[in-house]
Amino acid sequence: MATWNCNGKFREKFHLISAHNPDVWLIQECENPEEIPDSFSEYHKICSNYIWKGDKKHKGIAIFAKPEYSLAEIKLNQTYRDRELKWFLPARINDSFNLMCVWNHKNNCNSFGYIGQFWLLMENNRQAFEDFLIAGDFNSNSIWDEWDRWWNHSDCVRELSELGIASVYHGLRNETQGKESSPTLYLQRNKNKPYHIDYIFANSNYIPNSHLNVGHMDEWLHHSDHMPLFWEFDLPKRNQIR
Repeated sequence: MATWNCNGKFREKFHLISAHNPDVWLIQECENPEEIPDSFSEYHKICSNYIWKGDKKHKGIAIFAKPEYSLAEIKLNQTYRDRELKWFLPARINDSFNLMCVWNHKNNCNSFGYIGQFWLLMENNRQAFEDFLIAGDFNSNSIWDEWDRWWNHSDCVRELSELGIASVYHGLRNETQGKESSPTLYLQRNKNKPYHIDYIFANSNYIPNSHLNVGHMDEWLHHSDHMPLFWEFDLPKRNQIR
């Protein structure tokens, strides 16, 4: 599987992900596939099996899968004080496991912006979270934890851990939160402003013997300020996911 904030115009960049032949890929800042002209025939051929969500046709989130995989959106409580939390797209894949695409958004919410949106979603759906593989652009890192806040990045990581869910990157690299050696974002495409804000979280049983690659800026920075993550793992029934 792959996750990538493509920085828009995925119709012109999809081949960069499909070249790695993932079974499932989660894309943030992705335009609505229904709005893509028919002239992008190769895009429609490869990206025909999808679920998309967003309030602007040019920028939302999507889960794509190979044609042989079934995709079904899962309904969760995604509201806070009658306002929709942004952006989260949960889905059932092949009727065998649950996956959630994340693009944490400020959402004009000063109290619970970015990682706060994720924390609210988790609080609303704590029991359901135990079964999810969660991936995307979290716009967050423990280096930005605030002392007077109870929903910091580190708090969310800890609460996920209590549900048996861990960061794939940190588990495989044996690195601690906030001290990552591989950036996933170069702010404003500036090589001197590296951060790690994109993650894959999964049941800790999935992580051993799996393989994770983080895209390198020399290959990807021309296309987006975010680097993709590619993860190959086995589900408990030994159904391999790429």
